[in-house]
Amino acid sequence: MELEPLTTRSTPNHQLHGQLIAAWQLAQTSPNTARVYTRSMLDFCAWLDGHGMDLLTIKRPIVDAYRHALAVDGAPATVAAKLAALSSFYRYAASADLAQGNPVELVKRPKINPDHTETAGLTKDQARALLASAKADGERSFALVSLLLFTGIRIGEALNATTADYGHDKGHRTLKVRRKGGEADRVAVPAPAVEALNAYLGTTGRELVVGLTGVGLPIFTTSTGKQWNQSEAFRTIQRLAHKAGIEGKISPHSLRHTFATLALGAGATLHDLQDSMGHADPRTTRRYDHARHTLEKSAGYDVAKALS
Repeated sequence: MELEPLTTRSTPNHQLHGQLIAAWQLAQTSPNTARVYTRSMLDFCAWLDGHGMDLLTIKRPIVDAYRHALAVDGAPATVAAKLAALSSFYRYAASADLAQGNPVELVKRPKINPDHTETAGLTKDQARALLASAKADGERSFALVSLLLFTGIRIGEALNATTADYGHDKGHRTLKVRRKGGEADRVAVPAPAVEALNAYLGTTGRELVVGLTGVGLPIFTTSTGKQWNQSEAFRTIQRLAHKAGIEGKISPHSLRHTFATLALGAGATLHDLQDSMGHADPRTTRRYDHARHTLEKSAGYDVAKALS
């Protein structure tokens, strides 16, 4: 479906409807969701601007056309995520009586296999090479890569953490993170990541526990003291992977994927891994269990053993 511009617009949609978009952003409970949704909304507004259409007056056929445009180069999961963001916006706008219904509601979205992920993970040797590359790059890089690899937390969870979140809990060194749904969760930080974090922060960790370093200071910052931007951290990990000789599309989520597969390979249960990774749906955790379809793991063998 090819669309021609209907009008010449002088004010972009994201400015014309900026107050409504800002209110919708504030309604999101998760900073990560707000960030992803905002990017999807800006992309959609730019597409509408190019066709001279208004964000609040379009109908379903326009969204269908946008879905087809996205599907040309976008992966099914990306298309589905963008449409979910737009649907969230229109539901919010309709609830505020600023839009007549949700034009995305009945738009067909790509089916996503909950048992499959396209994210590339690292082998043990690659993970070691990435750690070595990060250590040679500097204390901040080494602390971030160590934290992601040894805890499996998301890049946003790591960058949003503060020194007040880093402490002790029942004999374990821990980090409090804000999960995708907005809830707070404490994750155990293994010794290698603790050593890297302490070296980066210039601390033994003791003063962090007793609260002498202040409250709300981001752990990962730039040279000016501002919180390290996620896109910059993303590019840093890609650069370090390239230096380590790791081919393919490596992202921060690749480190989370690696944490999961190595944990399962070392004997961690899916239930414990689900808790560690903060997955609400156990099917999400099962994506990382690449060995679950092997015949050796058939439950029938366990039954036969129990009855022999």
